[in-house]
Amino acid sequence: MPSLRVHPLSRRPQQRRLVVAVRGAAGAGKSWFAASLADAGLGRLCYFDTERKARLLPGADGSVFDAIEVEHPDELLPFIDWALGEGREEQGYGCYALDSWAMYFGRKHRATVQAARERTGDPTARPSAEELEADQVVLQEVLRRLCVDSGACVVITDQIGARGKEQREENEMGRVLPMTTSGLEYFVDVMLELNLRQDGFETRRVATVVKSNAPDFPVGLEVEGPTFADLLGRMGAGPSPAPLPASVADVLPELPEPGLPAPAGPTVDDLLAEAEALGLAREQVLLAARHYCGVQALGELAPDQTADLLDRMRARYAPQDDTPSGDGVANATTAEPEVTVSKRSRKKAA
Repeated sequence: MPSLRVHPLSRRPQQRRLVVAVRGAAGAGKSWFAASLADAGLGRLCYFDTERKARLLPGADGSVFDAIEVEHPDELLPFIDWALGEGREEQGYGCYALDSWAMYFGRKHRATVQAARERTGDPTARPSAEELEADQVVLQEVLRRLCVDSGACVVITDQIGARGKEQREENEMGRVLPMTTSGLEYFVDVMLELNLRQDGFETRRVATVVKSNAPDFPVGLEVEGPTFADLLGRMGAGPSPAPLPASVADVLPELPEPGLPAPAGPTVDDLLAEAEALGLAREQVLLAARHYCGVQALGELAPDQTADLLDRMRARYAPQDDTPSGDGVANATTAEPEVTVSKRSRKKAA
């Protein structure tokens, strides 16, 4: 069976895909914003809950979206793999949320620290550089699977760390800390900071864009009471909306397997078979091929060269047909000795 080849133009980016990180203090509405994915018309929401607070969100029991509680940090990556594979087929997942990145990161790092202390017996031991690097690989894989491989809209919630802590080179988490501060920014399109503002006797929830790769979301933009559907509504409304990709097939047309078409002209096997019938050895054929065609092996013969050798071999070794052909050529050949004898006879007579 010919293998299917992906059509490169089918991988052009879609306009309405958005990966958002939202951070803020406790109670700012990060989880509420992440759950708003379910109402954005993107398909069923799969909500990974590392804080086990999604039970307080309306519809998290499966009636509106699926909230999956992550009891151990090592469960998260297998859960994501399931959601992007079997879960997507069975449940129809079209968007994903992770709540929260800071909680997952903290628990994952704590497990690494605890394992180092149990292994060494030292209650103050810290993970080695190799262990921290291994953690970074896992942490980055979680973000890559969600933000890149899913090909869907994603929301990841985070907390605001202590101001200035990310600038400290020596801290409790060592060099892994950038993965939960600046590291997350590399995988998202837009980062929002949620705040609660008091307006007289009312409280307003305001999102401020603090990092952006999209022209529709300039840094400093404020959106009041944002939902994910509000962000999608802004996409394409800027000065240079992204063009919609043309419709193309997902795969390129099938190509025939190499070697299936019949070769043009005689093959080397045909040459050897006829040589054997004429009493010639393979070595003789090879010497002739080297002499007349300039090749070093019979496998290098082109079809036209093979045909030329066959013609030479037939002309040299094939039996000749002595039957008169009626065209006068054969008769002239056989009659010539008689004419010669007749002249000699006349000479002797003279």
